[in-house]
Amino acid sequence: MRRVVAPVAVLTGALVLAGCGSEDGKDSAAEVSVSGAYMPQPVSESMAAGYLTVTNKGGAKDELTSVTSDVGDVTAHETVDSSMQEAKDLPVPAHGQLVFKSGGNHLMFEKLKRKPMQGETVTVKLHFTESGTVTVKMPVKSATYNPKTGH
Repeated sequence: MRRVVAPVAVLTGALVLAGCGSEDGKDSAAEVSVSGAYMPQPVSESMAAGYLTVTNKGGAKDELTSVTSDVGDVTAHETVDSSMQEAKDLPVPAHGQLVFKSGGNHLMFEKLKRKPMQGETVTVKLHFTESGTVTVKMPVKSATYNPKTGH
């Protein structure tokens, strides 16, 4: 009888643990959204910056791998020890955020095909490892714009 009890206990435990997740498995997937996107009107004819917040409400991490835009080349930059450097991949933690703000992580637009003006909208595509591509409409604000969120 003991030989039957151990396998049954293991099987019962596995079934109980399997029931702990959601029925469709969404709790374990990354679920990214973007908010607070904006570009200060560039003062340069060839360069601009962009800011936004990526929120991951899912239970799995994701990673921003690249950014593209129709106005020019875009790279993600991070500030490390008060020095700006290009970032190849930036993590978006499960149940967390990746924030791009002045003085920190930011998007760097270079080789602008045109200078975006206040009131216009720039389209940006964020490419993630798990979530695929997310298209963001980024409004161009005044060069001195300071959002209430501090981002």
